[in-house]
Amino acid sequence: MATYSTEIQWGGAEGQWHADTDLRLDIINRKQIVDAPPAEGTQISWSGPMGNGSVTFFDGGSRFQGTAQFPDEGPVGYRGTLKS
Repeated sequence: MATYSTEIQWGGAEGQWHADTDLRLDIINRKQIVDAPPAEGTQISWSGPMGNGSVTFFDGGSRFQGTAQFPDEGPVGYRGTLKS
């Protein structure tokens, strides 16, 4: 499992970033499907009643960046940094 401090950005590419709730990543089936933290270049997408998003991990899995959309909100930039 890996936990990331996250931020969201609205107002376009020049908009300010704002602190958001932590993202906890734990994807396991018969084996660990996504390492914790994920390998460089790993892409994860999700969609469900609580929102959708798509992110790519970089800097050895210590950071991610992408987009997300939460219920009753528009799409936002979404980024995170691995908590120690």
